[in-house]
Amino acid sequence: MVNLFPKRTKELKSVVHSAPGWKLFGKVPPRENLQKTSKIIQQEYEARTGRTCKPPPQSSRRKNFEFEPLSTTALILEDRPSNLPAKSVEEALRHRQEYDEMVAEAKKREIKDAYKRKKIMKERFKQEENIASAMVIWINEILPNWEVMRSTRRVRELWWQGLPPSVRGKVWSLAVGNELNITPELYEIFLSRAKERWKSFSETSSENDAEGVSVADREASLELIKLDISRTFPSLYIFQKGGPYHDVLHSILGAYTCYRPDVGYVQGMSFIAAVLILNLEEADAFIAFANLLNKPCQLAFFRVDHNMMLKYFATFEVFFEENLSKLFLHFKSYSLTPDIYLIDWIFTLYSKSLPLDLACRVWDVFCRDGEEFLFRTGLGILRLYEDILLQMDFIHIAQFLTKLPEDITSEKLFSCIAAIQMQNSTKKWTQVFASVMKDIKEGDKNNSPALKS
Repeated sequence: MVNLFPKRTKELKSVVHSAPGWKLFGKVPPRENLQKTSKIIQQEYEARTGRTCKPPPQSSRRKNFEFEPLSTTALILEDRPSNLPAKSVEEALRHRQEYDEMVAEAKKREIKDAYKRKKIMKERFKQEENIASAMVIWINEILPNWEVMRSTRRVRELWWQGLPPSVRGKVWSLAVGNELNITPELYEIFLSRAKERWKSFSETSSENDAEGVSVADREASLELIKLDISRTFPSLYIFQKGGPYHDVLHSILGAYTCYRPDVGYVQGMSFIAAVLILNLEEADAFIAFANLLNKPCQLAFFRVDHNMMLKYFATFEVFFEENLSKLFLHFKSYSLTPDIYLIDWIFTLYSKSLPLDLACRVWDVFCRDGEEFLFRTGLGILRLYEDILLQMDFIHIAQFLTKLPEDITSEKLFSCIAAIQMQNSTKKWTQVFASVMKDIKEGDKNNSPALKS
C-alpha cells in the first residue's frame, strides 16, 4: 500500500502525455490540449457568449505620496479596495491619529536609543582617557620610584580605580614580590623536570617504572592538569588544546608541581595561572604564581589546612555580622556556613566567579591590600545581593552564590565593597584574625565572637 501513490502518480503522468485531449462531447487531437492562460480563456469565453469582461477598476491610490508604506503599520493610511465600503471620515481620522502616534513613539525610541548609545560612547571615551592619563602617571612617576610612592595616599587612590592594562602585570609582580627568589633559570629547570616526568608517564603505566613517582602524583600532574586546562576560561578558547596559551598554562602548572610537590596541583590553580599569563611573560607569570601561592591564606587553602581555613572563616564571620547583621542571621537560620561559597572564591581569587575584567580589578586591590581584600570582596558581593538573598532558602542561596549573575558591574560591586567596614569595634582584620588564632589555640571558643553559634 505504501507504494500505491507513487506508482499511481507515474501511471497518471504517462496517461497525460499519451492520451488525446477531451472536450465535452468528444476527443480532440493532443496538439489542441495546450495549457491556456487566463487571457486566452477569457477571449474564448467572450467569443462564444458575445460578452465582454471589463477589467476591474484599479484601486484609486492617492498621488503625490511623500513616501511609500514600508511596513504593515502604514497600511492603516491606505484606502479600502473599491469593492468594500469606504472609510468614514471619523475612521480615517482615527487611523491617521493612530499612525501619527506610532511614528512619534518610534521616533521617541530612536532618540532614546541614540542618546543611550551616545552616553555609552562618551563614558567609554572618558574611561579610555582616564586609563591613558593614569598609564602616563604609573610609567613616568610611580614605577620608577616604586618603594617610595607605593604607600602614598595618591597612589593608593589611583590603585583603587583600577590599574591600566599596560602596567597591570608589572605592578602585580612588584606588589606580590619575590620572597622565594625564583629566577627564570630556576623555572626552566623545573619545567625540564616536569617534561621528563610527563615523558616517563607516557612511556609506561607502571608506578615502579616511573622513577618511584606515586600514582597520585601522576594523576595530579597529568590527568587533573589536562582536565582543568580545558575548563579554564572555556569561552576564550585561548587556553584550549591548540590555543596560543594552552602549552604555556600546562608548562607553568607542571613546573609548579615539581617545584612544590608538598602542595602539588589543586583544582582552581589553573585560573590563577591563566590570569597571570594574560598579563605577564611566561617566566614572570611563574614567579608571581609561586609567590602568590606561598602567601599564608593561599597556602592554607591549597594545602587544605582545615584548621587554618576554619580560622579564616571565623574571622570572616566577625565582619559579616558587623556589616550585614540581617543577612548574617538569615544565613545562620539555615546553618549556611562560609565554606559553601567562600572556598571557590578564594581558590580562584574570584577569576572564575566574576567577569574577567572585574576579576582583574579585584586582583589589583588584592595585590595592594593582601588577603583582607579577598574577604572584603566577598562581603561586597553579599551586600550587593543582600535583598535577593534574604528572600532565598538554603538551596537557592548556595546555587546563587556558586554561579553569580553575569551582568555584575565593577561600579556596583566596588561601591558595595567600599561600604564594607573592615573594623570590628577597634580591631582590624589582622587583629581579629590574631585573636581568633589565640582563642582556638587556647580552646576558649566560648569567648570568641567569631565562633559563637
